[in-house]
Amino acid sequence: MTILITGATRGIGAGLAEHYKDQGHEVFGTGRSPMADIQLDVTHPHDHSAMAASLGDRALDLLVCNAGVYLDKHDDLETGFGADLWAHSFATNVTGVFLAIQALLPHLRRAQSPKIAIISSQMASSELAPGGSYIYRASKAAALNLGRNLATDLKGEGIAVGIYHPGWVQTSMGGNMAAITVDEAVMGLVDRFAALDIATTGCFETWDGRAHPY
Repeated sequence: MTILITGATRGIGAGLAEHYKDQGHEVFGTGRSPMADIQLDVTHPHDHSAMAASLGDRALDLLVCNAGVYLDKHDDLETGFGADLWAHSFATNVTGVFLAIQALLPHLRRAQSPKIAIISSQMASSELAPGGSYIYRASKAAALNLGRNLATDLKGEGIAVGIYHPGWVQTSMGGNMAAITVDEAVMGLVDRFAALDIATTGCFETWDGRAHPY
């Protein structure tokens, strides 16, 4: 397979890229770091065009939209959640996902059974709403909504879209006290992506295969 993963220079994205490369797949990992296979700041539209051009006429079997930020983890209701945090979070977690998919649609359309995996979060759920982290929750809920609607629009073209909660993972974002390791998250997500097809398009699932409440 040919696979592209956004936000692949650390954490879950790096783990996924390493796993798929070890399995012999052609993998392109994007990021802002010089270590990335493709330089991509997901908030910059021209970067998406350059990314797509760099793939030439390849068919893309799997696009993993993983790049994301969590900027309001410690903000309080009275003084936090500034407008700049809202703007940057949505530019990364929502618009960045859409722009990547939009730019790579021609490559996905060349594949036999193309798939798009959007990494959202359990914090996207409106049924599970414990409060706090308003910006991150809202942005991940928007990414979930985006994925669900894309699943509807792309189903007729045979492009499957899945949305996933990767677990509470021991990364710089999740922290050392998180419940699972990067390796555990990666192996679970790899299984989820493999199972994704047109019959399950639009799914919102956990890393370990459970349907997640919307």
